[in-house]
Amino acid sequence: MVSPNLPDSPQDASASESAAKSFNDVVIRMAGNSQDGIQTIGAFLARLAGRSAQDVMTYMTIPSTISGGPSIFQVRMGTGDILSSGDEADFLIAFYDHSYKDHISSLRKGGVLIYDSDHLAPDTSEIDCLSVGVPITSATIESVGGSAKEKGKNIFVLGLLCRLFDLEVAKMTKLITEKFGKFGEDVIRNTMLAFDAGYAWPADNIRDMYFKLKPAEDDNGHPQITTDGNSALTMGLLAGGVRYGAGYPITPWSTIMESLRIELQKYGGVFVQAEDELAAVSYAIGMAYSGHLAVTGSSGPGLSLKMEALGWATMAELPLIVVNVQRGGPSTGLPTNVEQSDLMQAIYGSHGDTPRIIIAPQDVEDCFYIAIEAARLAREYSTPVIILTDQALASRIEAFDEPNVDEIMVDPTVDLTPRGEDFKPYPMDELTRHAAPGTKIEGAPYPTVTGLEHDEHGHPTGNPALHMKMTAKRRDKLRALAKKLPRPEIHGEESGDVLLIGWGSTYGPIREAVIRGQAQGMKIGHVHIRHIHPLPPELERIFSRFRQIYVIEMNDRGLYGYGQLATLLRARYANPAIRSITKTDGLAFKVSEILKGVEELSGARSVNASEYPDG
Repeated sequence: MVSPNLPDSPQDASASESAAKSFNDVVIRMAGNSQDGIQTIGAFLARLAGRSAQDVMTYMTIPSTISGGPSIFQVRMGTGDILSSGDEADFLIAFYDHSYKDHISSLRKGGVLIYDSDHLAPDTSEIDCLSVGVPITSATIESVGGSAKEKGKNIFVLGLLCRLFDLEVAKMTKLITEKFGKFGEDVIRNTMLAFDAGYAWPADNIRDMYFKLKPAEDDNGHPQITTDGNSALTMGLLAGGVRYGAGYPITPWSTIMESLRIELQKYGGVFVQAEDELAAVSYAIGMAYSGHLAVTGSSGPGLSLKMEALGWATMAELPLIVVNVQRGGPSTGLPTNVEQSDLMQAIYGSHGDTPRIIIAPQDVEDCFYIAIEAARLAREYSTPVIILTDQALASRIEAFDEPNVDEIMVDPTVDLTPRGEDFKPYPMDELTRHAAPGTKIEGAPYPTVTGLEHDEHGHPTGNPALHMKMTAKRRDKLRALAKKLPRPEIHGEESGDVLLIGWGSTYGPIREAVIRGQAQGMKIGHVHIRHIHPLPPELERIFSRFRQIYVIEMNDRGLYGYGQLATLLRARYANPAIRSITKTDGLAFKVSEILKGVEELSGARSVNASEYPDG
């Protein structure tokens, strides 16, 4: 790992490259307080990786209090298919004593600890790591000027990391200018002073380290987008033809709402910030009634408040997209932590029989494409579609190939074609097709849209036989959709001892767990379910090929020992091999946690099954 001093010139750089320690990928964890701008460092590193044809995935935790508190940002970047943000850090940057104490256990053996010697002096004599103290705070103040106090020490660290990993300074400088350019030349100048000071820091123990990420071998020449899940989902809604919507602020949905408020205006649309959650979904339903596909969204508590109106939209069969960015619950729970505990609410939350479509993206790129799919399904089946994303996807940054927007952009023009005398918005033997207000109806009764049970023209009725038929109509269109859904892809073994089932943001860690398991000789496979309600075809046939089926999800295993998706799958397929690996600590799954759960389940009914003697 030791190499000559870091280069001061391109010629020196070339000379020392052969001595540099080369990585396929590296995991860097930065720990401090939310006010330190740690997320800014991580975002810069992630976006630089994306612009350098590297793969990248991030992970962050932030406090839920306004006053702030301890925070981390973890970046994993490099070549190949990066599927998780990493179980252990190769490099830990600790700003304070609590940063060191809380996160030194996350540093792998032989890793590198860089700490702010102005704030702590850790005793690492019994820890297998290379420990490097840098006066981050005082060096930043000296470089920028005393009046700036500690402001900019995150950028100092960014410069230090760029030097340490020989990252492309020109590209990073451009990113910094793009980020801070709107604040004026003074801000850019001070920012670059801090960056340059970190890059040039002369400590011998830093200069004796020189690392380099291996270049991407299969760069396909396609430009990449580097963004977070909420931003990708927003872009997908726009591409899918959504031009109208309404919402109410709540973490971690709010950034989608704020982006839509700005972006929809550019396309002639409108987004309304309502006075509460019920008003927001009601506004969106009104927009859908007017003939425009509309969106509303929230997190778990807000979805609860929207449920009565969602029942109305299901009865009226209106096209509507509902985004639920899940977080820890119940009640206000863990506003800035991840959980997947809203699945049952999404499917069964409203009173009465209210069938609706539930889909879940598996990574940041899929947030874009699943929003387009949600728009298509809402229109085609004239029904609410709920997108279950989560806090991990909302804040995670990944890089993916830029889509060809010209090919996938949907024209949202309202169809005002006159309807003839045979027009029925709710025909028994066809999918519902509404006529937007203002459409000329020639010879047929004008339709009514109501939350009451209705006949084929939408006119209210209390006829028992008709209610049964309409209930079946609303149900059966989802059954028809299920037959058209694609067969789930199997990763790893096509048959064997263990099949891992996941949904949502657990995709990457499960995939990586399968890869590691196969390397250890396990006959293990993975199926990820994007279409949760209705379920896709052929799952039962896939399940029959495996001895054990473990469902990985971030919710509680409940009174009877099974997580929410596992409960649904057991009810649907009556397969006793389906069991649960769950967690509710508000953190994303580690690969090691999944493999440990598989190991424990191999000899028990469920993980820690002794807690449930009757289960």
